[in-house]
Amino acid sequence: MSRQDYVFTSESVSEGHPDKVCDRISDAVVDLYLGADPQARVAVETLVTTNRIVMAGEVRGPESITPQAIEDAARECIKNIGYEQDGFHWRDAEFEFYVHEQSADIAMGVDADADKEKDEGAGDQGIMFGYACQETEPLMPAPIYYAHSILHEMAKARHAGNAPELGPDAKSQVTLNYVNGEPKRVNSVVVSTQHSEDATQERVREIVMEIVNENLPKGWIDSDTKFYVNPTGRFVIGGPDGDTGLTGRKIIVDTYGGMAPHGGGAFSGKDPTKVDRSAAYAARYLAKNIVAAGLADRCTLQLSYAIGVSQPLSIFADLHGTGKVAEDKVENAIREVMDLSPRGIREHLSLNRPVYERTAAYGHFGRTPDNDGGFSWEKLDLVEPLKAHMS
Repeated sequence: MSRQDYVFTSESVSEGHPDKVCDRISDAVVDLYLGADPQARVAVETLVTTNRIVMAGEVRGPESITPQAIEDAARECIKNIGYEQDGFHWRDAEFEFYVHEQSADIAMGVDADADKEKDEGAGDQGIMFGYACQETEPLMPAPIYYAHSILHEMAKARHAGNAPELGPDAKSQVTLNYVNGEPKRVNSVVVSTQHSEDATQERVREIVMEIVNENLPKGWIDSDTKFYVNPTGRFVIGGPDGDTGLTGRKIIVDTYGGMAPHGGGAFSGKDPTKVDRSAAYAARYLAKNIVAAGLADRCTLQLSYAIGVSQPLSIFADLHGTGKVAEDKVENAIREVMDLSPRGIREHLSLNRPVYERTAAYGHFGRTPDNDGGFSWEKLDLVEPLKAHMS
């Protein structure tokens, strides 16, 4: 029997965290290519450090996407985040470019071949996980949901000019007490945020605590809840000037905050033929619809793929003892309601669109679907089909 009473922690990082700067730049390049050619292939990584941006990777797409266009997109990302500091400035940072054509060997395994009746294959081998639970309205684990919410609201206040003392770089950590398997109170909150040279620690704490109190559930904070705001006492030097950033280093922040397994593959910088990204989105989509359909209170799904092979090698569902139906029945229903080949996923969720830059901060999951197709994997349009397969 699983534990029912415990303490659990998740962390988030802001859009100005060095790793998230890299994720955003890489995803902006994905959008640039998909906006020009929905069938483009992209796998790009970014590194940032003191006044330097380095990009490397493999692409297959229109020649209209030039190195200069990619550099312009990178600088625009940094400008929008708000970096105009001596040690990292969107205009002044040096830019290095090491992007080349996609490997022909990889392309051969991925591309469909009508003559050989071969469907599009997965771009790599790997395992992907999806998760959903009833702890929050978007069916996300509560610790990561509230850790994201705090930083997202801090960023909004900074961009709106309501908190000019804050800088772009920030981290949060939320620890909750679970009783009978449900989150019941806030054990502790940690927020570290970059700030201006002249901002006092008292003022920084005032700004942060107002946002923290507004974004945590009423009644969850009590006299024993602990708060740590900039516990080192100073955070002026931040962002890429304070710490080197790389694409794909915040995969737990991007997903479920450690509440669910992770297959290990990052999302950002990859077009949707890469199952690291698209199959993880599909697994979340299916898990969320399973919970929303009332088939379970919690659901973890695992999918596995082989490079060049279209259909998943395995589908595994774990309902954590909360299922209203047998897990093998859920697994069979999944195969009926969605084609889980890379092509099937991309078409079902309309993933060949330039909708990825917005995913790079505050989580890929638990977001509201956008009218232009962004966060399509958060829709609940499989609830009725799944129910129908349970009868």
